[in-house]
Amino acid sequence: MSAAAADAYPALQPRLLRALTLRRWPWWLALLLPWLLLRSWPGLLVAVLVLAFDFWRLRQQAARQWPRWLDAAVPALEDSSALLQQAESPLARLQQQRLLGRLAQAVDAEALRRIASVQARFDWRWLALSFAAAAVLWLWPARSSGLAPQAMPAAAAAANELMLQVTPPAYTGIAAYETAPKALQVPEHSEIRWCLKTGPAEAAFIELSDGSRLPLSPRCASWQANEAMFWRWQGQRYTVLVTPDLAPRITIESPDELIQVLAREARSARIAVTVSDDYRIDRASLHLTLARGSGENIRFSDREMPLPQSSDPRQRRWDKTWLLSELGMEPGDELYFFVRVADNAAPRPHIVSSPTYTLRLPGLQAAETESSALPMLAKPENLRSQRQIIIDTEQLLAELKANPRFPPGQLRARSEAIAADQSRLRLRYGQFLGEESSLFGDDHGDEHGGQHGGDEKQDILHRFGHAHDQAENATLFDEATKKTLRRALSAMWDAEKQLRAVSPQPALPHEYKALEAIKQLQQADRIYLHRTAFAPPPIKEEKRMSGDAVGTAPYRREQGAAPETVPAPLRELMSALDSEQAALPALWSRIAQDWIRERIRTDEDRLAAQRALQDVMDGCGTCRPALRAWLRSGITEAGVRLQAEPATATPFSKAWQQRRVP
Repeated sequence: MSAAAADAYPALQPRLLRALTLRRWPWWLALLLPWLLLRSWPGLLVAVLVLAFDFWRLRQQAARQWPRWLDAAVPALEDSSALLQQAESPLARLQQQRLLGRLAQAVDAEALRRIASVQARFDWRWLALSFAAAAVLWLWPARSSGLAPQAMPAAAAAANELMLQVTPPAYTGIAAYETAPKALQVPEHSEIRWCLKTGPAEAAFIELSDGSRLPLSPRCASWQANEAMFWRWQGQRYTVLVTPDLAPRITIESPDELIQVLAREARSARIAVTVSDDYRIDRASLHLTLARGSGENIRFSDREMPLPQSSDPRQRRWDKTWLLSELGMEPGDELYFFVRVADNAAPRPHIVSSPTYTLRLPGLQAAETESSALPMLAKPENLRSQRQIIIDTEQLLAELKANPRFPPGQLRARSEAIAADQSRLRLRYGQFLGEESSLFGDDHGDEHGGQHGGDEKQDILHRFGHAHDQAENATLFDEATKKTLRRALSAMWDAEKQLRAVSPQPALPHEYKALEAIKQLQQADRIYLHRTAFAPPPIKEEKRMSGDAVGTAPYRREQGAAPETVPAPLRELMSALDSEQAALPALWSRIAQDWIRERIRTDEDRLAAQRALQDVMDGCGTCRPALRAWLRSGITEAGVRLQAEPATATPFSKAWQQRRVP
């Protein structure tokens, strides 16, 4: 086999594909021609994609079916073109060699044109579709120019012409931006402007969810975002959520208690403070107050130190271990400190202060007193202290251990004597919480004597009176001191019960608990409060000393009348909303709007209620039950009658009521 015959088979397929492409090329040009004339780039792109798909499909067909095409167009190949691809048997390889020898002469350019004329026929439907689409595109501008106002919905056209300009407050550092109508979330106090690109043909306005309308005069309307709302334009609703500007947050990491008692040998104390804000911290300072002395000879010294700034303007942190000498503390001193922070909000910054923390450095033990934090009372000679009660109890337990045969009668007498001392001490401390006490008299005489007096000696005030306060609140002590007193009284009462039951061993832990509470009261002899000032309201000189009582109202009201929790206009409106056709009262929308704004707190629920209100205003009868449900959800309390109305039951009124009952 010659070299020309060997090269004929590899070049056969490219020659066949070239012939097919030349045959199909005029049709492809006809497919592109209308889009080139119209200069429609989208149409031209679609036509090119169709052309590329047709070329790919033609190439795939040629690669699969060229042996069949050759056998049909070239009789000299003797229907054996498939052997050119693969010949497995010796006879097949012999036939392959014969075909390769005659391939160059049999498959000439004329044979390839015959194959292309039969196999590369173009589908007329693609060409017809291309010309039809081009004709529609060519005729559409003339038709749409006369029908543009009717073809494009007015709402969509107006929405495209409306633009929103959002300007956040300058202190937030957020840049202003413009956007098309859509749901937004903006910082608090942002200014929102609705502007039309062209002047409105007629009076146009923006409807807000609170019922107000903002006219677009001449082309813009503005609103300050102080709360969440939605607005409506050409029948479309858009929600605006407001991100509130929160006050700065203060975290005291160390000390972890409001009152921290340092060790007697302590030389340093750690103070760790972290403050943060949404946008920027303007001022942050640590206020220190050192208290020295006791009794009436207490001196206070104040100083203020700014917290160091950090790379993040929204956060500051100060963690420092102070030497007590730097703080000026000596044994027996107390240091009070708090943090005050102000952010950069305008026009009024948020100013917050942390609770006051106390660092207490114990001093030398002073002479023991019962409690220097409590008022001094004349103590009876037979009143023993808590420590003396503990000593008596421990002495009794020691004698019981030394003498297992301790006389039971003597044990009971001594245990009850200690219990009586504990009871008198408990009554004394109970006076500080407003409890009644018979410390200076016989508290058992009335218990027996009261049986002789009968009902005449019962307390008429407690039986028929009405108490308006509690005994504990009639004192001048703060809640922490009251809590410590209650803990001491509870421990004394538990100890007394055990001693009354002749069980001195279980009573001893309760006695120690009472002593510990009393010791805490002894250490609380120093009280620190922030300085506060009272600013009375200004006096109207034109009404002062005039005797004019116009506009005043008595502070008393009828006890039998229940407070009106649901206004009468609202009750009338809710009754009218029961029916889809009932007439609504006058000014009903303002009544419902005020009730929703006053009673529904969350933004999501309030917006949903205002949507239902707006739907009812638009004439939606089926939306009335939803609005009524939202109005009912705002009723959070029911009327309570403070006192029953007086009524006299006579035989005649009873008989009349019985006759009326069916």
